Amino acid sequence: MAARLFPAVKFLIKGGLAGAAVYVAYDQGLLGSGTEGAEALRKAQETLPPAIQEWTDYLGWELPSIPKFDFSISNSWNKGVHSVMSALSVAPTRACEYTVEGWKYVKDLVK
Repeated sequence: MAARLFPAVKFLIKGGLAGAAVYVAYDQGLLGSGTEGAEALRKAQETLPPAIQEWTDYLGWELPSIPKFDFSISNSWNKGVHSVMSALSVAPTRACEYTVEGWKYVKDLVK
């Protein structure tokens, strides 16, 4: 009986943890609009370093300092979106150009 009960308990624990993770993400605004996500990121950046420092002091560990870098995820995302949309907007023209070049190549081979 215990052998059949263990997978069920394991499934319920995993489901509960997944549900709790989704609830926390929703509660913190990570699943909302971009401004809510940016606000949640700002709060996390303010809260996590002191909490990590407190735990490392408690455990007696020494972590290296966090490197500072100037990288904007939203700018990188926007650049990627612009690149994809630009490629999609010129795709029909390029397909037509490549088709003409292909026909010319095939005609030259047939001659």
